[in-house]
Amino acid sequence: MTEQEVRRYLRQMKDENSEQAFRGFYDLTYDRLFRIAHYYVRRGDWAQEIVLDVFMRLWEQRKKLPEVSNIEDYCFILTKNASLNYLEKEARHTDRNSGQLSEPAGRACSPEDTLISEELFARYVKALDRLPERCREVFIRVREEKQSYAQVAEELGISIKTVDAQLQKALARLREMLLR
Repeated sequence: MTEQEVRRYLRQMKDENSEQAFRGFYDLTYDRLFRIAHYYVRRGDWAQEIVLDVFMRLWEQRKKLPEVSNIEDYCFILTKNASLNYLEKEARHTDRNSGQLSEPAGRACSPEDTLISEELFARYVKALDRLPERCREVFIRVREEKQSYAQVAEELGISIKTVDAQLQKALARLREMLLR
């Protein structure tokens, strides 16, 4: 997501109440916000619902969005909080319906471990976003969606060797960006 493009969409959303600008902003940011939500809830249908709720909230706040200094981080935090709230709501609903107390989790993470994990994930999502489109697509399909090289090659109309080369390129760039 390019900062200049996002800022243009945000200004249009504020000044003109432009649904077309909102659609452009949506198209530019949906995949990234979906990955964030999916990281927390681990279910595609829940992640999709969460992201749609986040976009509703962003539309409602469109007048204030141009004032946000780092919209990328703002959207990350909105999506993370919405995901955690959704999980909490689902846990309460499940506990109420089961009539039992949920089992305590094994070893609870310390707040410091949680913060480090979330910061690392945020950096990963930003780095993934900065990959060239084909690299990112191959990486997501192979590493996150667990598709085989052959499946990816067939669906994208490329050779298996190209899939491997794009994956290696993505891994090298991610490693470089994350270790800075």
